[in-house]
Amino acid sequence: MDIQDLIIDDRKRGVFRVHRSCMTSSDLFQRERELIFDRCWIYLGHESEVERPGDYRRRTVAGRPLFFVRGKDGQIRVFFNSCPHRGATICRRDAGNAEVLRCFYHAWTFNTRGELIGVPRREAYGPDFDPSELGLKKPPRVDSYRGFYFVSFNAQGEDLVTYLAGGRDYLDLVVDQAEEGMRVIPGSNKYAMKANWKLLAENSLDGYHLIPTHRTYVDYMTGLGTDDSGDTLAARPPGAGRALGNGHCVSENIARNGRPIARWHPIFGEEARERIARVRERLVQKYGEDRAYRMADTSRNLLIYPNLLIMDFVAISIRYIEPVSPDRMKVTAWHLVPREESDAALTTRLDSYLTFLGPGGFATPDDVEALESCQAGFRATEAEWSDISRGMLTPCPGTADELQMRGFWRQWHANMQGLDTTDVQDGPPATSQAAAASSEAGDPGHCRTGER
Repeated sequence: MDIQDLIIDDRKRGVFRVHRSCMTSSDLFQRERELIFDRCWIYLGHESEVERPGDYRRRTVAGRPLFFVRGKDGQIRVFFNSCPHRGATICRRDAGNAEVLRCFYHAWTFNTRGELIGVPRREAYGPDFDPSELGLKKPPRVDSYRGFYFVSFNAQGEDLVTYLAGGRDYLDLVVDQAEEGMRVIPGSNKYAMKANWKLLAENSLDGYHLIPTHRTYVDYMTGLGTDDSGDTLAARPPGAGRALGNGHCVSENIARNGRPIARWHPIFGEEARERIARVRERLVQKYGEDRAYRMADTSRNLLIYPNLLIMDFVAISIRYIEPVSPDRMKVTAWHLVPREESDAALTTRLDSYLTFLGPGGFATPDDVEALESCQAGFRATEAEWSDISRGMLTPCPGTADELQMRGFWRQWHANMQGLDTTDVQDGPPATSQAAAASSEAGDPGHCRTGER
């Protein structure tokens, strides 16, 4: 099947379908590597993970081994985790602190600026041996936004701020909640799924599956008196699903279960009421009532295209999807918290995170089962299409609708055809500069998430 035929996007009839070979084809998986992961900005890590000089973290990004390290000058630098001598990995642990970086194979040694500073038996090399030519190699582009570091293996293309498009506002909502900035808690959750990576991108934005798939969690919260979802999706507030431009998308809801950052709920304990009220008042004074409401009284699942998810509800988690093959992915999740948060509040936040999103929590095993079930179902090749049409003719799609998934797929489809941008919204394609700008922002202006 030709690339342009992989998606049916009939905006007039409200029909959107994805050919299931997109989740099974080895050829398409390789094409994704070349046209998406080799060209987009891809998440690397958070600045708080390398607080002290010499702190380093290693990561796999777009299939490449990388590490980032804070130098003695305070600057964060990113290097390929490969010795210029014979290719061995320099950092062999996921995290650590080092004054110098030494390759275990032949003991070539580098400083935290990536410069080659030590070669055993240097005299064995000829007079033209130049250590300055053999430092650690850097990715073509590295940039950060509000503490989130990204790399791009494409030497050309738009800058990071432009690339983030409408996703910037939602990253700001996350970071601005904290008085002293955000930090990543040491440690991570890692797990794997026998499913295509795009299924988790969909799933993380999908409000439609919440009650049928996570029925046990809903019953648990209802039993605690902390949720009144009822038995149907109709009992929940609709929220809003938005496509933010460049493939970034968000599901945004009223925070029914409370937010320890700024909205009190019985689950946090009576002793937390006064503290949370003070936090909320600070947000109102600093940002105004409307923006404080968005921080304190709404929650959001944000996808930064193609494979970074910020899950900002009772807890805030960073979820990174690493494609391995057409039918396998690895997932790493970190926990993001305000620097100033007390031990008690932090304990509540971490407990909430593990209860729902932890590897053994209520949600994650359900989602793994669902996505692996989808992947198994794709073996029925006679059933060719997946339907993602819900809410396509709705003026203000909710989180149980699927605009946010369509925004992701439209960008994916454009990239797979060699295009950088496309109109990701429902309805007729944008025909004016103003309409295009509105499409990129992902906010039609008349759609709101709940009422204050």
